[in-house]
Amino acid sequence: MKPSKKLTNFDLTIIVVSFVIGMGIFRTPINVAQASGTPILFFAAWLIGGAIAICGALTYAEIGSRMPGTGGYYQVIAYAYHPSIAFAVNCVILVSNAASLGAVALIGGEYVTSMIMPQSQNQLWLLNSTNSERIQTIQIFIAISSIVFFYGINLLGLKKSARAQNLMTIVKLLMILLLISPLFFSSKNIHTSILSPPSSPVFKEYLKAFGISLVAVCFTYGGYQQTINFGEEVIKPKKTIPKSIFSGIFIILILYILINFAYVKVIGFEQLKSSKNIAAVMATKIFGINAERMVTVLLFLSVLAYVNVLLLSNPRVMSAMSNDNILPKAFGKRNIKNDVLTTSLSVFSAISILIIFWAKKFDTILSFTIFLDCFGMALSAGSIFKIRRNTSYLNKSGIYMIKFYPWLPIIFIAAYSFVAISLLITEIKISLIGLAVLAGFIIIYFWVSFLQKRKESPK
Repeated sequence: MKPSKKLTNFDLTIIVVSFVIGMGIFRTPINVAQASGTPILFFAAWLIGGAIAICGALTYAEIGSRMPGTGGYYQVIAYAYHPSIAFAVNCVILVSNAASLGAVALIGGEYVTSMIMPQSQNQLWLLNSTNSERIQTIQIFIAISSIVFFYGINLLGLKKSARAQNLMTIVKLLMILLLISPLFFSSKNIHTSILSPPSSPVFKEYLKAFGISLVAVCFTYGGYQQTINFGEEVIKPKKTIPKSIFSGIFIILILYILINFAYVKVIGFEQLKSSKNIAAVMATKIFGINAERMVTVLLFLSVLAYVNVLLLSNPRVMSAMSNDNILPKAFGKRNIKNDVLTTSLSVFSAISILIIFWAKKFDTILSFTIFLDCFGMALSAGSIFKIRRNTSYLNKSGIYMIKFYPWLPIIFIAAYSFVAISLLITEIKISLIGLAVLAGFIIIYFWVSFLQKRKESPK
């Protein structure tokens, strides 16, 4: 059953913003400040990260125009390389996304718990094991409830889910605008250290620091590539996809630069390195102690937007894998009444809920996910070379084509290769586990293919 076209330019632009602006911008500036060491390198990482994202956005815009289709992120890798590579990369990404979804939902539970149970912030109160277990139970309940709620929203259909996403993303953008407001009315001056040169310009050390900084920066900018999963459900995809992706990334770039200037202006660069819950710290410094409760509510809404958008996207990847006979046919079946991928949505939601019970080390899961994402980003972006060559007959049909080709895709691929190498150097154990898991899924693909051929062969 072919899905109907329902998403407008505004819907897809909001989805792009939702994919990218998650919890990262309220956490990763601390990591970038610690890794970069200097304000100049700090802001350079955010600017260059934005440029890399634009290179990627334009690359995926052409891919989406040439191959619009549901689950396109899987399809382009399978088309350009081999189904085994697409299977391995997408299986790992699906599990990683489910882990990230579960962990972020749990963080949302922590925010709400800290608001409704202020005593939980008292370390002496937490020493009581019964109280700690009680808090953890409430956090898990809130996290699972948020997933179950948006599972129900997505069961109602794509358009209703997209409308809910639009509303929550607008709330999230309003919170970011609130946090950058000191740039316009605060009398406090931005620290002069922003413009000061590095004290010991050792190129090798700064290159290493820059690479570590880009790990967090690229994660914070990442996510827009998944919009090609909606290509077959977009109105006028040849025009809407590139316009929406570029518009979304441009909005995100401006907001990220402004909010990081605000962090440095209000908190200070050195203090930023050791601050926790920087959004709440910002709100307290600007509007007083009572503002922390309001920011907590808005942060939880941001968590809900992240939960919803992953439930919106990942079942479509599972559907594409089903259509390619990698997953059972049930994963590709749509509900006749509301056009929903019921099985894929249910399985992905169940995996996310199960992961909540053991996703205690969020940072470890995050590093694992970023390392594997580097493979997915580089491989999917690299598919443009084969896709453009094999679909040259579309060049004069009015589709979007990248300017400065092939340099923009090359820059994008090189940047993510650099991030992967930086992680391999700094997180050897996690990176090796990631490589082992990737290889394991490739082996599973060929083993299952072998069993299928053996079953189908005449006796």
